[in-house]
Amino acid sequence: MSHIVTRATPPGVASSADHPVLEDIVASSSDSPQVSIVRVAGASLIGTAIEFFDFFIFGTASALVFGKLFFPDLDPLIGTLAAFATFGVAFVARPLGALIFGHFGDRVSRKRMLITSLMMMGLSTVAVGLLPTHAQVGILAPILLVVCRFIQGLALGGEWSGAVLMAVEHAPKNKRAFYGSWPQVGVPLGLVLATGMFWIVQQLPAAQLESWGWRVPFLVSAVLVALGLYIRLKIEDSPAFEAVKEKGQQERFPAGVVMRKAGGRVVIGALAMAAANIPFYMATVFALTYGASDGVSRNVVLAAVCLASLVQMATIPLTARFCDTYGRRPVLMVGCVATAVMAFPFFWLVDTHHPVAIIAAMLLALPICHALTYAPISAFLPELFPTQLRYSGSGIAYTLGGLLFSAPVPFISAALFDSFGAAWPLSLYIVVGGVLTFVAVAVSRESRDDEIAWSDDPAERSTDGSAAGPERISAAL
Repeated sequence: MSHIVTRATPPGVASSADHPVLEDIVASSSDSPQVSIVRVAGASLIGTAIEFFDFFIFGTASALVFGKLFFPDLDPLIGTLAAFATFGVAFVARPLGALIFGHFGDRVSRKRMLITSLMMMGLSTVAVGLLPTHAQVGILAPILLVVCRFIQGLALGGEWSGAVLMAVEHAPKNKRAFYGSWPQVGVPLGLVLATGMFWIVQQLPAAQLESWGWRVPFLVSAVLVALGLYIRLKIEDSPAFEAVKEKGQQERFPAGVVMRKAGGRVVIGALAMAAANIPFYMATVFALTYGASDGVSRNVVLAAVCLASLVQMATIPLTARFCDTYGRRPVLMVGCVATAVMAFPFFWLVDTHHPVAIIAAMLLALPICHALTYAPISAFLPELFPTQLRYSGSGIAYTLGGLLFSAPVPFISAALFDSFGAAWPLSLYIVVGGVLTFVAVAVSRESRDDEIAWSDDPAERSTDGSAAGPERISAAL
């Protein structure tokens, strides 16, 4: 019998031989030690790609058509800002989703929460594609749009941490960042699907695009969601989580323990997202509006984003391998420096209006800088928290980072550009994100060599190496 997880079992945690569920998981990989983790990581990737496809088509539609269709009575600039504000509603909902899904994910099942989040995202996305516009029902149209977007945010708030934990907690110790990066690849994959779909519908005449063409990407997501559900139903909860359940170590209110006793880790995790989130949403959402206002065809920008995202699907796992070799902190800090350095050249390239230069800008922003700051996050955030708090803790940190450093990006960027009429304030905005993440990572500890199945803080273990019981969790944090 060969094991799918090569890490040592910490004292006080049940081994696979002691636990029938773990025994079944181990037995499923009798021919190849990596079969099960590949299946789990693949399911996480596909599900995350579908959810981010749903998420990104909303952002693309906000930049292209929602201002006209749902806020037609407003000045064009104000209408665009209103559409971006609707886009940002999901980021407000995501922390709430992290609390809800994290609670049940830490107490009941990672797998069940992933299935629930995918269904919620799929239903709300299809509903957007069926919504009446302002011309048909008036003020009710933007209200319904906000409701659907809020539900999307709830779903995505529970998606990321659950998908990443399934991969990280199943993975061998020396490949946690690599397999944890597979759900991260779902982000550019979802972006490619969303951008490609909108590129296709953008070939329609403007009247057809605004009347029915924009609905197609939202309705197509129903097929993708069905595929994702089929795949996710075939995976199981991780050995680390099953061991916690076997020991009865679940916290009654895991999010409460995280906020009371691990608030510092949440802050570090949220700040660690700044260098990844600000330039990413600058390049993939605001750039559509920025380029169009400066005379650049939106098709050129969409094509550049799509190409860069395709390349990023390879650079994210490559970066993750560096994290497994050299550590999470060194890679993240290099990424922060690279992000700050590229902030000004990015807009210099876009301002040339030349398609090749715009593609170069997107390649610089996404497969290089964003990969260096985003790939390590899939291991960095989960490893901040013990198993019974991991879904809640990593989810709260991730979504708080999104609320602070993703949601405001289109709005702040549009306001800065309108006020100054130049790109340099946007570049400074990106630099600030790089600095914030650099500082957060600098004060954190390296977790590459930690065991993933732990229920106390490795730095707080007793001299005999024994792991803390549930009564010591709060003290250890």
